[in-house]
Amino acid sequence: MIYKICGLEKENIKYNEPMKNHTTTKVGGPCDCLVEPSSIDEIKSVIKYAKENNINYYVIGNGSNLLVKDEGIHALIIKITDKFSDYEVNDNYIKVCAGCSVPKLAQVAKNNSLSGLEFACGIPGSVGGAIRMNAGAYGSEMVNVVSKVGYLDEDCNVVEISNEEAQFTYRHSMFVENPKYVILYAIYKLEKGNKEEITEKMTTNMNSRREKQPLEYPNFGSVFKRPEGYFVGKLVDDCGLKGYTIGGAQVSTKHSGFIVNISNATCKDILDLIEYVKKMVYEKFNVMLQEEVVILGGK
Repeated sequence: MIYKICGLEKENIKYNEPMKNHTTTKVGGPCDCLVEPSSIDEIKSVIKYAKENNINYYVIGNGSNLLVKDEGIHALIIKITDKFSDYEVNDNYIKVCAGCSVPKLAQVAKNNSLSGLEFACGIPGSVGGAIRMNAGAYGSEMVNVVSKVGYLDEDCNVVEISNEEAQFTYRHSMFVENPKYVILYAIYKLEKGNKEEITEKMTTNMNSRREKQPLEYPNFGSVFKRPEGYFVGKLVDDCGLKGYTIGGAQVSTKHSGFIVNISNATCKDILDLIEYVKKMVYEKFNVMLQEEVVILGGK
């Protein structure tokens, strides 16, 4: 059994686990096995076990930018969660493990009167996922506050790189091209600030998010990257697609850049809706939308 070989606690290993339990859209068929390591040594052990036994594996975070197909995925899923989320504050730096949620990190910064992460208080992902895609909101993104990133390379060596070496661009980093690299931690460089002002800014951002985004339904945030010179929501709106529904998946009536699960949607419903939106926007505006979401599976 994998938990005997890797040294994980039995409760942190699940077999034939429905991935809908691990994605924010609440869709996805089963994986062969899902593990939740709580240390770097456990992550290394699981990866080494997978390689030695020729087991296909994927590393995920909070599942906020992930779609798993309905038939599931024939693989070992390594989920980096709050079991691996320790942090350390040193002056105006925060070193945080990849499993920490981004909103929790923003709260840690606020509680220590550190400014720079106010934009991130509502991003529904983990630190690892946010680094991978250079997550952003309200005019800022991870590239503006990350000093260093630590990761496991394909040989399970711990490597630390600078902001520049991470090659951040819009919703992208070097980890997109290197999916077997496992982000372990990030070091954030922030600014000393006023706690009341930080709190006020975070409250404003969260109120705006609640007002403009469909948080009442399962979703993975913005579906598409913003094409240069355009706003996705307006493009979709101008195609008359607000509220357009396929199965249980719907273009949000609150924000057309979101696709929401309104009634037991399947992954196929969501993928069909994504393709329909892309087709209609391209036909009307000659703009090809590009998904932000990662798609896994298909046994």
